[in-house]
Amino acid sequence: MARSTLLLHRKVVQARALLMAADGMANQQIARRCEVDSDTVRRWRDRFVHGGPGGVGVIAKGRGRKPSLPAGTVAEVLRLTHERPADGSTHWSTRSMAARVGIGKDAVARIWADHGLKPWRVDTFKISNDPLFEQKLVDVVGLYLNPPARAVVFSFDEKTQCQALDRTQPSLPMKRGRAGTVTHDYKRNGTIDLFAAMNLATGEVVTGLQKRHAAADVLRFFKQIDAAVPRGLAVHVVLDNLSAHSAPEISKWLAHRNRRRWHLHFTPTSSSWLNLIERWFKELTDKRLRRGRFTSVADLTRAITIWAEHWNTDPKPFIWKATAQDIIAKTQRGRDALHQIKSQTDH
Repeated sequence: MARSTLLLHRKVVQARALLMAADGMANQQIARRCEVDSDTVRRWRDRFVHGGPGGVGVIAKGRGRKPSLPAGTVAEVLRLTHERPADGSTHWSTRSMAARVGIGKDAVARIWADHGLKPWRVDTFKISNDPLFEQKLVDVVGLYLNPPARAVVFSFDEKTQCQALDRTQPSLPMKRGRAGTVTHDYKRNGTIDLFAAMNLATGEVVTGLQKRHAAADVLRFFKQIDAAVPRGLAVHVVLDNLSAHSAPEISKWLAHRNRRRWHLHFTPTSSSWLNLIERWFKELTDKRLRRGRFTSVADLTRAITIWAEHWNTDPKPFIWKATAQDIIAKTQRGRDALHQIKSQTDH
């Protein structure tokens, strides 16, 4: 306890004082070293005799700092936090809440921190309404956690409308005390659609860049995947419900006896988070596209191709860990919460 960097300061100080006492040091000397009164040291020793290590640093009932906020203030702040301000704002700030309740903004911040509330933040969500949600979820997650033998499993999707954006002025370089800069405005120089399929076992990504993402373009990329997988191995592809993915020409191509090794696994609607290739798209966006400058579509195409080639020299597979049972339970809690809110608002 005396050496801890995580415990409360009073626990650490009292533990050090008790160790000094155990070494035979006088109360007056301990008090000077701990910068407290000698009577305080006597009380610490007495509490240790009666309470043992569990009583070290514990504030006795009726002692310690008294609450500085009027009774009911915390409850009022918590109640108002879940309501909208009178001016129609979507959420409270520490200053607006402080003005409403009549306390300091730092006191509001402490109350929110103590109760784990962050009114300034909002996270996005969407619960799938797919009637076959559980069935598709179990299929895809089962494929991730227990892939079939003698098969290659791909996670496939399109990143459509990748924009070749060029900044209107040169960027300033990073230097001490200043981050790199880019202009807030940009020039559009065209778009390209990126097709990508990740081999979930190795992390390698097959890519294709095309001007559209119609059924013919999807079929062209499927043929690219087919050529990349050795004969004798099955091909399992996780993909979303885009109409182009189940167009007649694709169904006809898959129905051929030479494509009997192909198996498509569709994710539920509104469940892009279930497709692991989306994680790779984030890597690409964060590390190459968001801060990049591209003077043409050809420049953008070359940049994506080079980045993907470097990725494939040292690929890193993304490992799926969540079980279907855990996801279904979490989704059900979300549906129950939505149902409760709709019942309260009669929507």
